[in-house]
Amino acid sequence: MADKTLWCAHVQTGEERLKDGGVSTISSVEQAKVEKSVGAMLNCFLSLGKHESKQPVLERESHIAYLRRGLKHLPEGFVSLDASRPWLVYWAVHALEILDARLTDAEASAVVDFLRHCQNPTGGFGGGPGQYSHLAPTYAAVNALVIIGTREAYDAINRETLQEFLWSLRTEEGSFRMHEGGEVDIRGVYCAVSVARLTNVSTEGLFANTPHWIMRCQSYEGGFSGAPGMEAHGGYTFCGLAALTLLHAHHLCDTPSLLRWAVNRQMRFEGGFQGRTNKLVDGCYSFWQGGLFPILHTLLAQEDAQNLSAEHWMFSQEALQEYLLICCQHSRGGLIDKPGKGPDFYHTCYTLSGMSVAQHFTTTAIHKKCVVGHPANELVPVHALYNVGVEAAVMASQYFNNLPVPQSRPRKTAEDRLFPSFHCQDVLDLASLSTSTSALFTKCSLPLVCSLRN
Repeated sequence: MADKTLWCAHVQTGEERLKDGGVSTISSVEQAKVEKSVGAMLNCFLSLGKHESKQPVLERESHIAYLRRGLKHLPEGFVSLDASRPWLVYWAVHALEILDARLTDAEASAVVDFLRHCQNPTGGFGGGPGQYSHLAPTYAAVNALVIIGTREAYDAINRETLQEFLWSLRTEEGSFRMHEGGEVDIRGVYCAVSVARLTNVSTEGLFANTPHWIMRCQSYEGGFSGAPGMEAHGGYTFCGLAALTLLHAHHLCDTPSLLRWAVNRQMRFEGGFQGRTNKLVDGCYSFWQGGLFPILHTLLAQEDAQNLSAEHWMFSQEALQEYLLICCQHSRGGLIDKPGKGPDFYHTCYTLSGMSVAQHFTTTAIHKKCVVGHPANELVPVHALYNVGVEAAVMASQYFNNLPVPQSRPRKTAEDRLFPSFHCQDVLDLASLSTSTSALFTKCSLPLVCSLRN
């Protein structure tokens, strides 16, 4: 793609920059600073492109090297993430999966062994070996094991105790605590629904009332908040919509209101997404917001497919990719929030996830690619509901759906008849679920796993 066709070449006139109407606020001052730094990077890229016909390039090997370095050694500053070690593994493993890097058999076994040590006899995974079980690292650990995709990885998940753990965190209103005695919010609901569906441990009654509790979190803006009555937020909105879809209760959602909110979160000048109204662009929302659109597209297509595009999601896929490729790649490897920030595993994972969504328009019958820059920039497609590779989700579903559903605590209620248990395969034909993708699983270096256990 030549620079004259780039989206960013058309926003340098200033028409898309913030106009505060002469009323300066803290938010408008910060927005102007971000636009200035982004504009400088876009101008630099475009000026180079005029002389070199330069295309945006994904520095794939640099990012792989960054992830491998981190997997071999973590600086002392990471001690603050001692309770998030499965997350560190998931972010790195998934980022490498998207980059089409592969695990050796030894690396895969080492990761599985480490995560097995994070699993507690009472069910679920803790933030590290010997730590209390928590829904967030449980989600991260299950996703990492699904990405590895070996029989050893699948069997490392104790499905019986996992189901018991989920039951222990369920509240009567259908929400879930993050851990025993912990807070209740929509993250817990999504983590519980995701791991239950992916591993086929959902039973009748486990998610009774859950869809109705989720709907209490949809705000007047259209997005979802962490708990009823709070502000709509990109991460929480993804959790709410994905959980409703996995529960086959998406019909409860005010979809037009949600779509209006979501499309307005893409920044007019930068091209990336913000997490909330009047907030700054952040690379991680490339997935938390961008990942909404494949789900929304699939749901809307069930009602009126003729009036939906058969080639493009309902956001500017090109603008998002240009922001990530030009402004969010760190010179030492890894991806970042915005210019001036440093790289980390979290932003590397979710910026790449969002870029993958932007590159692949995939429905049950259609797969259209929209790869900005060099064709080698293409990433592995991700599953919109779980945020693992499409092939990883399909293979895990096939494996776990052939196993009997544990019956640790059966319960039959009126809500169960409204929202019965479904197999994972039932939702695998949602957006981004083509099984034609060639890439499989990822690399995760052994030394990180060993260091995390120490």
